[in-house]
Amino acid sequence: MSVHIVQLGSERLAQEGTRIGTVRRPPRGVPKAEFASGNWYDVWYPNLAPSVDTMKLGQGAETPAQWAIFEKAYRREMATPEASRTIDLLAALSKTSSFSVGCYCQDESRCHRSILRHLLQDAGADIA
Repeated sequence: MSVHIVQLGSERLAQEGTRIGTVRRPPRGVPKAEFASGNWYDVWYPNLAPSVDTMKLGQGAETPAQWAIFEKAYRREMATPEASRTIDLLAALSKTSSFSVGCYCQDESRCHRSILRHLLQDAGADIA
């Protein structure tokens, strides 16, 4: 049992379980009925997505210093009680269930899911 960190829209991994979309918006041009069958996500959970302003910081980051500003802003958002409790819940569920969390970005190292991976690890999650 573990949590997988994935790119939404990619082929599902064996034993991946429920796919949770931690994105601000649904995929463009995809009918809602095709979100799961198209490997986007089974459940949309924007609560773990960066806010619009923070997302713009990440998308515009071209240097390590700019990325650090994005990371600090996203971590600050994830430190709120609601987000922090969600991360703790997912970490606990990873001990008994397999599921995945993800975003659309192709490069995980320049995506909030790379930070989410560390936040989940720090909360004790079993990461695949």
